Amino acid sequence: MSTYICIDLKSFYASVECVERGLDSMESNLVVADPTRGGGAICLAVSPHLKALGVRNRCRIFEIPKDIDYITAMPRMKKYIEYSANIYEIYLKYISKDDIHVYSIDEAFLDVTNYLKLYKKSPKDLALTIMNDIYDKYGIRATAGIGTNLYLCKVALDIIAKHSTDFIGILDEESYKEQLWFYEPLSDFWQIGTGISNRLHRLNIHNMYELSIHDERELFKEFGINARLLIDHSKGIEPTTIKEIKEYKPKHKSISNSQILFKDYNKEDALKVLIEMLDIVYLELIRINKYTSCISFYIGYSKDIISPLSLSRKIDSTDSFQVLLNCLIDNYNKYVSNTYKIRRLGITLSCLCSSSVQLNLFSKNECEEEIGHAINEVKDKYGKNYLFRGVSLEENATALKRNRLIGGHNAE
Repeated sequence: MSTYICIDLKSFYASVECVERGLDSMESNLVVADPTRGGGAICLAVSPHLKALGVRNRCRIFEIPKDIDYITAMPRMKKYIEYSANIYEIYLKYISKDDIHVYSIDEAFLDVTNYLKLYKKSPKDLALTIMNDIYDKYGIRATAGIGTNLYLCKVALDIIAKHSTDFIGILDEESYKEQLWFYEPLSDFWQIGTGISNRLHRLNIHNMYELSIHDERELFKEFGINARLLIDHSKGIEPTTIKEIKEYKPKHKSISNSQILFKDYNKEDALKVLIEMLDIVYLELIRINKYTSCISFYIGYSKDIISPLSLSRKIDSTDSFQVLLNCLIDNYNKYVSNTYKIRRLGITLSCLCSSSVQLNLFSKNECEEEIGHAINEVKDKYGKNYLFRGVSLEENATALKRNRLIGGHNAE
């Protein structure tokens, strides 16, 4: 039987900021947020002590009770990546990289099946050893889930560990059914978001037991192939292994870019940003030597006053920026509202292929393709802001600022 450990670094960004200030995250009130974005700015993380006071993670600054004193720390993504890389080195002290799957900057899965006899430790003792090593060296507290498959160790982490005095949760298929079959809400379970949970509720399914006994035909009708995942997880089954994850070779099916604007934009200014985003996905298209035959864009209006606009257009297979730009502008001007302010943007190139179907002798612009490769080389060598399109110098453009961010947040 396999044994997996999923380790999560508690309130990671906030914990790093506490460590950097010589504070204990379990006793200090600290939020990681950019106050220059106003009271509506999202807190990327809040310290465990603040959570204990009822402040939820990912809240907005104005939602923190006024009677709570706290420290605000600007996000420093480079610093968090540095800590994450150092903690990964601790994992490597105990587990081969072949048996580690990094799930996010603050979370990793470890297949410890073949290490328990080596270290002569139980899964819990090995988890505690790694957690204590992380804390002793970097001052970051961790939680852990232990399970007989990837799903069970993740659920043990997310639901069981938070209520455990040693911050460790343990599950196998039988204990999963005993402890969590009737647990609610469903949205607490891994890979069941609010949308899926609401759809399950409409089928009169409110817990994993009800899901496990529900008519599978109805589930497949509602969720398609994804029903298999829900059915297996309801019974604590997950056949995928870390080895299979590492062997998976994704195919480029689409390239996309999206962002939430720093403020409400009018139609004219939002188009500038969308053109910058088109340049990003276009240069990636050139980088991977693909062609696209479908361009899509998404417009989210401020405060959801009206429904968002999502539009796709088929085009002849191309890798020409000018062709893509003309299609984008034509449809943008035709369909985007002149009345309402815009707050969210997205653009996607899809239906990617490795060759173009040339309809005429002049459809392929080799010069434009060569320029695209040259631009990528310059950006790779000197940085994204070393070479850019003129639109990025216009008022309310965002690319130059966003290029200095990591994951949309302050880099240092």
